[in-house]
Amino acid sequence: MIENPFEEQINALKEGSISELIVDPQDFPAFREVWKNLPDRMSFVGEAGLNGRIIYRYMKEEN
Repeated sequence: MIENPFEEQINALKEGSISELIVDPQDFPAFREVWKNLPDRMSFVGEAGLNGRIIYRYMKEEN
């Protein structure tokens, strides 16, 4: 089975080792496969960029 490259990137974003993750339109299905199974997926906030790019940031929920 081929590992999804977004697993590592999403974990890095969540841990704070990167501040944002840029997803190009052709890569969105692979990103979504990882994202949809995360229990805290609503903490990943996407901002529309140019040419269909989405810039994701992790916003930790305050309890």
